[in-house]
Parts: sequence; C-alpha cells; structure tokens
Amino acid sequence: MFHPLSLYVGLRYVRARTHKFFVSFITWVSLIGVCVGVAALIVILSVMNGFEGELRERLLSLSAHARIVAAAAATPSASDWAAAAHAARSVSGVRGVAPYLEAQALAVRPPEMLPITVRGIEPRSEASVTQVARFVKEGHLEDLRPGSDRAIVGDVVAEELGVTSGDTVTLLIPTIAADGTPTPKLRELKVTGIFEAGLQEHDATLLFANIDDVRALGVAASGEGLHVRFDDALRAPQLAARIRAVLPRGFEVIDWTVDNASYFRAIRIEKTMMALILMLIVAVAAFNVVAMLVMVVNDKRTDIAILRTLGASPRRVMGVFVTQGLVIGWLGVACGVALGLLLALNVETIVPALEHTFGFQIMDSDVYYITAIPSDVHWTNIAWIALAALALTAGATLYPALRAARTPPADALRYE
Repeated sequence: MFHPLSLYVGLRYVRARTHKFFVSFITWVSLIGVCVGVAALIVILSVMNGFEGELRERLLSLSAHARIVAAAAATPSASDWAAAAHAARSVSGVRGVAPYLEAQALAVRPPEMLPITVRGIEPRSEASVTQVARFVKEGHLEDLRPGSDRAIVGDVVAEELGVTSGDTVTLLIPTIAADGTPTPKLRELKVTGIFEAGLQEHDATLLFANIDDVRALGVAASGEGLHVRFDDALRAPQLAARIRAVLPRGFEVIDWTVDNASYFRAIRIEKTMMALILMLIVAVAAFNVVAMLVMVVNDKRTDIAILRTLGASPRRVMGVFVTQGLVIGWLGVACGVALGLLLALNVETIVPALEHTFGFQIMDSDVYYITAIPSDVHWTNIAWIALAALALTAGATLYPALRAARTPPADALRYE
C-alpha cells in the first residue's frame, strides 16, 4: 500500500525504540505534560462553570429574572400596573408576574440596629416568580396576610438582631412629608418566619412582609414594580426586549444580567485568567516537544542526509519531523481531553470519595454556603481547549523541522 514518504518515516520514528534514554524520557514528559495541561484546563473551567451556575441559581432564587419599573418622571396608577402585568403575561416564555414594593429601612432591636431591604410581596403570586417559599425554614409564606404586620427575615438578619419566631422588630422607614421635610416612620412587625437562601446578599439584607403592610408604612411609589420570571433564565435579555416592545408607555424592563453584571463580569475575568495560566502548562509541554525534536534531528542527521541524497526534497524531510511531533503532541491532547472529561463528569463522586478517604472537607460548611464542588461541562470550552493545545503543539514542531530540512547532506555524511 502506498504511503506518503514523510508520513511513513515520521510514524516509523514514533514507533521505533531509541537507544537514547534521554530522548525517550523527554518524549514521555512532553506527552504527559500536554495531557495534564489539557485535563487541568477542562476540569478547572468545568468547576468554575458549575460555581457560576450555582451562584446564578442562588442569586435568582429570591430575585426574579426581570423587573418592570416605572420610567423616570412617570407615576403609573393601579390600572397602569395591571395593564403592564397583563402585557408581560402575554409574551411567550413568561412563566409568572407578581407585584412587589421595596424600601430601605433600619431594623432596630436594642441594642442592635441593622440596615435592611423591606420587600412587600403578595404571597400567592410570589411563588410564580421566586423560590422564597422553598427557603423558609421557620414559619410559612402564607402567614404574611394583609394587615397582620408580620415579617419573614433572613437567618443572618435574625442572628445579628437576636430575634426568633414570635419576637418583634422595629422598622425605621425614611419618608418625605408633603412639605418636603424628611419624616422617619416607626413600625413594629412580628417575626413569624426565618429563611435561608444560602447567599449573603439575601440572608443578611432581606425582610419580607405583605405588600399592603409595606404600602401602609408610607413607602415611596418609586420602590414599586413587577417581578417577572421566564422559562429560561439565560434568555432573559431577549425576552426582556419582547416585553419592552409590548409594555404601555411609562415603563422600563431590567433583566437580571444587568442587575448582577458585576458578579458575572468578575467570574468571566477569573475564568479567562485561569485559562491563560493553565495554558502555560501546555506551553511548557510544547517547549519539551521542541527540545525532544531537536535532539531527534541531531540523532537522525545521517538518516536525513541519506533521504536528501536519494532525492527527498527539504519539504519532505521537514514533513517527517512535523509528523513525529504532531503524533506525540496530539496523542497528548487526546489523552488530556479523555482524562479531563472523565474527571469533570465525575467530580461530584470523586471529591466526596477523596474527602472520606483522607478525612477532610474541601468546602467547610462553617465557612462556605456551597459545600459541594459542582461541575458543568461546556462542550464549547472543550473544543477551544483542544484546538488551542493542538495549535501550540503544531507550532512547536516547526523550528526542529526547519532545522532538519536545512541539514547539508555532505556535512552529515562526512565522518560516516
């Protein structure tokens, strides 16, 4: 069967058992280095994707996918809000719409004071936009009846104020009188429940009450709005644009990607920097490929001279060593992808096994909200990692191959 000369000789060099131990050692180091670098990249990025998804889920557990608020200088009436809610529900992909009213307040229980966000909700419709009912560990969301002056607080708020179910907490609400002077209002609420969402931003700042009770506190209408939940949180920008197109004038739509842009921008930067740092492992392995091929070229000077004497062109000689480097480098990439996927897809099994074997916990529950290491494999990440590693290893073959092609046959055979 016909084989191209470069491919045939290159594969022979890969399969041949060399008597040069150091050359063989560098070959294996290069292959293992590429494999480890690629596997590390896949595992680390998959774990970071998992943490990003966990953070997104926790952020959105008590926050809707989008908010409909009054535009600047607009003062919508109750009928305007009803029309906006009806318009939002008519958009395909919208799962639920619920009203809310938020205000900043100071929770007081001597001797402690704590700045919090008071969120007024309708318990029945709130379940269609957030998961607050799932995180209530004491009491029930249905206890927030109109006129009951009851509240459900985050567990961090409860701990810092020293309150439990049945205690009262005093709210100091800043309001503006008709003549424009600041007039703070005091109101006592009875704590009937405690929730724990597992995120400091929620557990340490939120207090839930019935929307009618919050409205009775004299909260400014600027804190009023509608929470919207979509079938797919990742399509929030597109669905928010559809809602914006059907809303009456005087309303704006803000989706969660805008509200939490700083969080996910920081994660993207961390992922990018981590990928660049870990890619250095592959780059070091690529340098090993260069060193290995240079030594092979020096060892095969006689073979190169014979090939040139028999009529092989410099391009064919160059192809021999490119083939050898590509086989070694790409075999390392293939092994790295296989190992990385094996680890990334089984992180949730491997980590508990390691913790049990060595008697330690990686994510201590006393320190971290997230105690398990999540993993989310994105196939686009796998593709670009593999392509980048293949490109690096391919580039590493060029210098040794060019050096082999420029070897003068007469010089190589002079002392043979």
